[in-house]
Amino acid sequence: MPKRWSMALAVGAVMAVVLSAQYTPWLYWTFLPKGQMDEIVGEASGEAAWNTVAEINAFNRERFDDEYTGLFFETRVVLRKLEQYGLAGVEVVAYPGGQAWRPLKGELWETKPGRRKIASINDMLPMLAAGSASTDVTAELVWIGRGTPKEIQEAKVDGRIAVCEGSLGAAYGASVQQGALGVVSISTSRPFEDPLQMPWAGISGRRRPGSEQAEPAGQEPKFAFQLNAREGDILKRRLLAGEKITARAVVESKTETVDLENVVCRIPGSDPSAGEIILSAHLFEGFQKQGANDNISGSAGILEVARVLHTLIEEGRLPRPKRTIRFIWGPEFSGIGLWVQANQPLMEKTLCNINMDMVGEWLSRNQAFFCLMRTTYGNPHYINDVMENYYRYLGEGGRERIQNRSTPFRVPVRVVAPTGSDEPFAYSIETHYGASDHEVFNDWGVGVPGIMMIAWPDTWYHTSGDTADKADPTQLKRAAIIGAAGAYTVAAAGADMAARIAGETASNGTRRLGHQLVVGLETLNGADAGSLAEAYKTARWTIEAAVMNEKETLDSLLELAPGDAALAGHIGRLKQAVQAAGDAQVLALEAHADAAARRLGVKRGTIVLSDLEKRAARSVPRPTARVRENGYREYQKSITAVPAAERAKYPVAGKDLALANANELQLLIDGRRSVLDIKKMLDAQYERKSTLQAIFNHIEVLKLAGLVETR
Repeated sequence: MPKRWSMALAVGAVMAVVLSAQYTPWLYWTFLPKGQMDEIVGEASGEAAWNTVAEINAFNRERFDDEYTGLFFETRVVLRKLEQYGLAGVEVVAYPGGQAWRPLKGELWETKPGRRKIASINDMLPMLAAGSASTDVTAELVWIGRGTPKEIQEAKVDGRIAVCEGSLGAAYGASVQQGALGVVSISTSRPFEDPLQMPWAGISGRRRPGSEQAEPAGQEPKFAFQLNAREGDILKRRLLAGEKITARAVVESKTETVDLENVVCRIPGSDPSAGEIILSAHLFEGFQKQGANDNISGSAGILEVARVLHTLIEEGRLPRPKRTIRFIWGPEFSGIGLWVQANQPLMEKTLCNINMDMVGEWLSRNQAFFCLMRTTYGNPHYINDVMENYYRYLGEGGRERIQNRSTPFRVPVRVVAPTGSDEPFAYSIETHYGASDHEVFNDWGVGVPGIMMIAWPDTWYHTSGDTADKADPTQLKRAAIIGAAGAYTVAAAGADMAARIAGETASNGTRRLGHQLVVGLETLNGADAGSLAEAYKTARWTIEAAVMNEKETLDSLLELAPGDAALAGHIGRLKQAVQAAGDAQVLALEAHADAAARRLGVKRGTIVLSDLEKRAARSVPRPTARVRENGYREYQKSITAVPAAERAKYPVAGKDLALANANELQLLIDGRRSVLDIKKMLDAQYERKSTLQAIFNHIEVLKLAGLVETR
């Protein structure tokens, strides 16, 4: 047997054991020593976090006048608790937020044939759609079905109040264009799970400060109300039966000048030059929409992390880490983004970000998993594997296994809050997903790798039903433990801890490479005679991209002990092992491709690069200093400033390079990866594949913007 095949089979055998073996039922380990882990687990309080959730969002409420002249209620609660806990550097950093819509009154009453209240913000605040203008009108209600343009035209809505079920925004826009005075929408937001809930909706967006959405040309703002599915069905049946109903709508609203309030504090490290770790959570998502899980739970989660670590360090139960751990609460994207932009020097020494978004829901009530959303290939970092270590510890150790049924501790790692659920911890380690504040840190202009902790699915997501009764103290306790352990591990890590993390990262990497092999095999299984060669190339490049990412992830650990030769040597050997595993997978892929070729009656062939691919392999783009010159998203101004005529020379269609792929493309530009490497790494991560020409064209636009150079 050739030596090459012998090596491949040996490595493959090891991989097979890793991939197929069940979890060892008597071994549950963490990076932190057991004594330190026990302190974190014991100190963390799910009830303390739940109380914060309940204090801020036990119900949907109208804001008081003094919230617009001083601090918002949420800010006050977090600020008061931090000051009580004794955290260092507690401050509110505010930025001008522009104008925000505010409801003062919202009533919809039937006046004929009877006298009945249909909707009121005194009953449920989301009944009045955000953006509704002040009005006092009495008019006939008219049914417009789902609110399609045809239904609206046939209903003759001019001078009447249109009633629909389905999308409020679409029905409103089309109805007022036809002369409707306003709209009443019956919510279809997951009515079978909860017929009483309705979404936080608006007729001019949620009017986040700084992003007012204009009304259709030539129209003044009008109004819209919402009804939940149970109550709305009664009105719907009456109208469908032909009953003539007249209603009076009275709305009073105004705009308020608001600030974007960020609360910031820190746990100082022993070495100010060693860098920082930042935990983030959005305390606001606009100023009208409220949500206990989204995202008061995340805010309560990092608040509990701050209390736990501060208490343990101040009492000497944990050694003070050398790196500072910083916390920020603020408006999603808008406020936290401005703070990050204003603190670019701090970002340059920040190692990573841990973002909590929707972490408190009762998992079994939602059939949900507590998910870890990893960084992309463009931001390879060991924080992924650090967090996975603690997810796994609670998830695998927190359930009874048949092997342990006769032992005193049938559940080896039982982490339960006194008033919370007593159920297994359902968790999932997943690929990257954005749409929260970790993307502020992952941004090309910031460059801080960030992960997200999130529970999903969520039955009450973005609805009036997202209140504190849906939160679980046990889940909040577990989230706080994982966040605290992960942050402290990185903050305290030196060369020895870096070596431990590197070993587990390589082990996890082998498992991840195994998954990519399966993806490649399935790609080959789905090929026909005409597509087999391209399928093989795609599958092989997917494995090669994964190997590059795993090796770069190992390299990121060098920041924990700069200049440590022993650590560098250790990581170098682990990278060789990862490469060997990748090489073995390629051999397995080749064998499978040959089998597929025989089945299809063709030859597999070898990968032959096209002229464009050869050019891509030679071209290595690198970012210029302008990318991070002014921080978060500021580079976008340089892209926008490229003249349209110049941009037109390098067209990029969405079908060839989606927005998410374009953002990742920019992160992948590091001065080491070739354009061909970038394509491999893009295609390995996204279902929608990017064309090589579109990648080249986007890079050309970035060059015109002064953001990229090539060699």
